[in-house]
Amino acid sequence: MNTSSRRRIAAGALLAAATMVATTACGGGNGSDKDKGTSGLAFNGAVNKVLNASDKKGGELKFIGTQESDSWDPQRGYYGFMWDFARYYTRQLISYKAAPGAESTELVPDLATDTGKISSDGLTYTFTLKDGVTWEDGKPITSKDIKYGIERTWAQDVISGGPIYLQGVLDPKKEYKGPYKDKSADKLGLKSIETPDDKTIVFKLPKANGDFLQMLAMPVASPARQDKDTGSKYGLKPFSSGPYKWDSYTPKKSIKLVRNDKWDAKTDTIRKALPDSISVTFSTNADDMDNRLVEGEYDIDINATGVGAAARQKVLQQHKENADNPQTGFIRYAVFPQSVIPNVECRKAIIYAADSKSLQTARGGPQAGGDIATNMLPPIVKGSDVKADPYGKLSGKPDIAKAKDALKKCGKPNGFKTTIAVRNNKPIEVATAESLQQSLKAVNIDAQIDQYDGAQTTGIIGSPKVVKDKGYGIVIMGWGADFPTGQGFLQPLVDSRFLLDSGNNNYSETKDPAIDALFDKALKETDPVKAGEIYKEINTKVSEKAIYLPFTHEKNIIWRSSRLTNVYTADAYNGRYDYASLGVVK
Repeated sequence: MNTSSRRRIAAGALLAAATMVATTACGGGNGSDKDKGTSGLAFNGAVNKVLNASDKKGGELKFIGTQESDSWDPQRGYYGFMWDFARYYTRQLISYKAAPGAESTELVPDLATDTGKISSDGLTYTFTLKDGVTWEDGKPITSKDIKYGIERTWAQDVISGGPIYLQGVLDPKKEYKGPYKDKSADKLGLKSIETPDDKTIVFKLPKANGDFLQMLAMPVASPARQDKDTGSKYGLKPFSSGPYKWDSYTPKKSIKLVRNDKWDAKTDTIRKALPDSISVTFSTNADDMDNRLVEGEYDIDINATGVGAAARQKVLQQHKENADNPQTGFIRYAVFPQSVIPNVECRKAIIYAADSKSLQTARGGPQAGGDIATNMLPPIVKGSDVKADPYGKLSGKPDIAKAKDALKKCGKPNGFKTTIAVRNNKPIEVATAESLQQSLKAVNIDAQIDQYDGAQTTGIIGSPKVVKDKGYGIVIMGWGADFPTGQGFLQPLVDSRFLLDSGNNNYSETKDPAIDALFDKALKETDPVKAGEIYKEINTKVSEKAIYLPFTHEKNIIWRSSRLTNVYTADAYNGRYDYASLGVVK
């Protein structure tokens, strides 16, 4: 999941750390007397548990953020915070349980009556829709709407950017061309999905994939109605199947959602739908955003990337009871597009020269930034080994001698020039880029920083052509698991079949048949422990290719206003609060 939250994205990514911050960490549990607020609030009070439980309806829930989503189109969005927010206006056959911590990763029925009937060979999945599920205009949601919504993901030339797992699982030979090029009369020509009647949908997989249900829980598997599909403009006003509908949207400025009076709570055991309305305001100034949160003007940062350095001390010293410090499941990293830096030794020189302690400090230190990361598998994924440290980054110091030796091997003994691409609306990422830039000077690697519009990620760093044209040898980004397996975390980053012309997440532009073959082997493995050993092997190959410089296993200090009810962090949403459960005290 790409990060911004992508994670995402992040979004959208999808699942995050299965083990969140221990309740004794950083003040712990409900906090010491010093940490407790006058209204029962406490530091880490919403980590893995519900704070201020309430079923009271009403009021306006006010989000603020500095990062727009890559898209609000459920088939197109990939930022992590978008996946969380999308639950207000989308539903899927199955989704994640509305519960704190690890319990949130449990799959439960949503539009479907159950979590599916699966054939013994793992190739056929059959679902029946609930009675009474409707669109915002009151028309029933049908199996054909779900099929059409999923089909839209094939139209990467029109709605690029979203996850493409379902394409790979349902159409590995890439025979289907998407609904906009579909020559069948009903535009429902994808053969691997059958809709024998309006209440039944059947998925027929050419090859078994143990993570298929996880894929169906993503926003990308949301229904879409053909007569409401506006193609590339659908993200401007998605048609709602959830408890809220879009009232107004001005890109980069504001969003307003209001109640969908056609939504029937009896059909939905997941979404509480407590606020009367939900608003989002976008700010271009992160420090100003933090101040407005602390002052009570807004309730929550939709991006959930944590309060910035300027406000952090004030929050921790004066308002600690309004803050939580969860693990996010994200790895923050630099990635090296091979079209720009093709020589592996040149890439190794960057990794060895990087000052891992300085990078951690730039991201806020151990508490606000996270533990130093040394490889590209987070602890939630079987096969992960946080102690695997092929480039000696846990020392916290650069290895100048090895960096210089690598430069000699790559034919650049006097260093070279390159460009670091970083989003302009993320001060912490800019600070990270500046830290890396400074450490690279020690070995004469001249890295200029180019700040691009973070809202344009899909078409800038997500376009290999743009990356090459701009000479982006280093890209600052982050990633959270789309679901907690090696497939859900690592495959979009290094599998050649995930390399796209636009909306690309394989930023390193890796095309390694051996890695692709290992993914195929892992996907056939039904034993998660054995699959984990294969993902461990893939991760080792990724390290050997020197295409990633991981910084931290991210932690954030996130703010919640005293008005919020039903607040809890959810592993299913990268340690963010479960937005669909939140309420407000009027």
